[in-house]
Amino acid sequence: MAVKLHFSKGHGTGNDFILFADPDGSLELTAEQIRALCDRHFGIGADGVIRAVRSANLDAGAAALVENPGAEWYMDYYNADGSVAEMCGNGVRVYAEFLTRSGLAELAQGEILPIGTRAGVRDVQRSALGYQVDMGRWWLEDDEPLVSAKGLKVARPGLGIDVGNPHVVVALSDDAELEALDLAYVPVIDPEPVNGANVEFVVPGEPLIRDGVGHISMRVHERGVGETLSCGTGTVAAALAIRHWAGERAPDEWRVTIPGGTVAVRMFPTEEDGEHVSLSGPAELVFDGEVTLA
Repeated sequence: MAVKLHFSKGHGTGNDFILFADPDGSLELTAEQIRALCDRHFGIGADGVIRAVRSANLDAGAAALVENPGAEWYMDYYNADGSVAEMCGNGVRVYAEFLTRSGLAELAQGEILPIGTRAGVRDVQRSALGYQVDMGRWWLEDDEPLVSAKGLKVARPGLGIDVGNPHVVVALSDDAELEALDLAYVPVIDPEPVNGANVEFVVPGEPLIRDGVGHISMRVHERGVGETLSCGTGTVAAALAIRHWAGERAPDEWRVTIPGGTVAVRMFPTEEDGEHVSLSGPAELVFDGEVTLA
């Protein structure tokens, strides 16, 4: 039976999403439907699909409500190939904009909107750049896999970082190396992570630190999507990796430039849960529409 889907199209620094409201959790799309929606030639076109569903009406939302009973809304996020994603830093900002613009939630200046995700609850606030998301704790992986990519002459060591979803960050020497990459081809990680990983290629700024703030440039190949103009969790992982390589005197504030714009990353201590990292950047809804799904 055909289903009419009312949706909004939004993006955060060019990382774009199809969002729709399903408060009672009655409309679960198939992987085939998600792929059709995200197809840039025959569909709407997007890097992923986000379903807005109340946590209480989704099995996965139960853990979010245990973690924070205020996490009324759950971000049910899928990559463009229909696969499930744990977390999306750009997506959660656009999701907050969708919830507030649709009247499903309120977020006044200075208030916190807790949002359930498969990586745990994420707290969102308004910021000068749009929205700031507390991305929670992060983990440095033990291994340093080798990464090969088309346009990269030799394989380079990468640093594994988990910020709710898996990343491998590779440092390049200059902008010319970054521009030479052909990320239409999937980078090869050796050894390959069990669940795959996003791969970030990063160039330190010249100079790296200006007025106490670190500056880097980045391109990314997202697992299950391909190259995207931006990846929120990827920018966080890239800033964490460069800070790790730079040593103890490296700053805790970073500006990360991606093809879709610039975002801000900040590391900060918490009393209960060790070091957290936040991501700030814009979120825009560009149009609404209706599509019929087979």
